[in-house]
Amino acid sequence: MDSPPHMMRAEEARQSFVRYLATERRAAQGTIEAYGRDVGFLLEFLGQHLGKEPTLGDLATITQMDLRSFLAFEAGSGRTNPTRARHLAAIRGFFRFLARRLGVRNAAADLMAIPRSPKPLPRPLSRPEALAVTTDIGAEARSDAMEARDTALFTLLYGAGLRISEALGLNVAHATTDPLIITGKGNKQRLVPVLPAVKAAIQAWLAYHPTRAPEDPLFTGARGARLNPGVVQRQMRQHREWAGLGPHATPHALRHSFATHLLNGGADLRTIQELLGHASLSTTQRYTAVDNSELAKVWERTHPAART
Repeated sequence: MDSPPHMMRAEEARQSFVRYLATERRAAQGTIEAYGRDVGFLLEFLGQHLGKEPTLGDLATITQMDLRSFLAFEAGSGRTNPTRARHLAAIRGFFRFLARRLGVRNAAADLMAIPRSPKPLPRPLSRPEALAVTTDIGAEARSDAMEARDTALFTLLYGAGLRISEALGLNVAHATTDPLIITGKGNKQRLVPVLPAVKAAIQAWLAYHPTRAPEDPLFTGARGARLNPGVVQRQMRQHREWAGLGPHATPHALRHSFATHLLNGGADLRTIQELLGHASLSTTQRYTAVDNSELAKVWERTHPAART
């Protein structure tokens, strides 16, 4: 006599799921193998967790706590958050298949939060690197005008902490505005003071500007149109190669450097938050981790206890 449906081996259900992915969903072979393997990891864990081979009945009754235990076990085994997130995605797909095809309805997997990977810390330039990016550009520039434009742009990014899109969105009329009124993400406006070095660099560029009408783009390309972000990235790559800087020297790194160097100089987080246009203070607080990591490096280099 056939076994009741709830006594069906979970492994048989996994194999049915793999066949479904291959024949009905026509998923890529890599996806089929990965999802089948990832669900297998859960079934293997449940076998150890329950002390027996899991059945469909067991799959119907596992809880979020069981799944949290599985993810914690994976973390303890060295699995990274992206890997565990992929495993949970496969498990969710498996349980949806069970509900549609085998009548096993369990929402525990869908209610689980996806493991998030921590955002990488901002990687600012050192003070000498930031100064190298904003000065001495002439050696690799193709013209005096290009040198003046790139110097003004990079000095603005570092001296005001702007995003590339914000800097490239400025018009000539902004060149005489202090503080700058910047419209950032979510159309949120903020005031950013303009340092004398930034003003001087912008005025030097305006001497070469092809039009200089107030409504014209402040930073222009070869044909007079608003400068493209891709061109800025390319110019930075060329400059950092000439200056001997690493790949971390990017236009956006100048914004990170602005914030980190302000923090190192004693500026409070609320002020930096306002200057950067961050909606949440938690975003700005990431720079304290950068600051602390730099302090740890100094300690390792200089403290006698670190050299024993």
